[in-house]
Amino acid sequence: MGPRKKTNTNKAMLFEKPLIRSADARAAGIHPAMLSYYEKQGLLERIGRGLYRNKQVEFDVNFEWEDLVSLVLSIPHGVITGISALALYGVTEEIPRLHWIAVPNNTSIGKRSNVKIVRLRNHELGITKIKIGDAEVPIYNLERTLVDAFRLLSVEVAIKALKEAFKPQRRQKPDLKKLADYAKQLRVKIDPYLLMVTT
Repeated sequence: MGPRKKTNTNKAMLFEKPLIRSADARAAGIHPAMLSYYEKQGLLERIGRGLYRNKQVEFDVNFEWEDLVSLVLSIPHGVITGISALALYGVTEEIPRLHWIAVPNNTSIGKRSNVKIVRLRNHELGITKIKIGDAEVPIYNLERTLVDAFRLLSVEVAIKALKEAFKPQRRQKPDLKKLADYAKQLRVKIDPYLLMVTT
């Protein structure tokens, strides 16, 4: 009786969310065929591979980020990175033409339109979550994002982002210790640029 009650509670909680991932549904004891059934009944809308929008719950996400949110939640172990992360943190003027999403280095994933998949060895390092409207999405923290900018993007874009991140008017500036630690672990020589923006 206990386990069944817990499963029913998990199902109820799942259907209170605006976005439902098939992996979470399985964990709550909902068979994939049931998601297809709910879709046919008009209760769910499939918006990506393994991702459904719950039509019973209002989905409030800034239109600018709606595609990015849907994509990162539909990719197993996906984390927002690169230009997409810099844009969300407000430290770049670059307009992302593609949604940058990191996955573990050994991940096999099919092609997705409008997505730049980045395979990373240190995938778990610096993962955090931010709220975009109603959705909570995985993203690298600001420090990891800035260090990665020197690995994944041009030096010019990375330096501009670093300068922006350390502007006096910014409420929350990067943690210098974290920046140095990530730079060491990811083997990025960031010290000269840090001196440039902090002195």
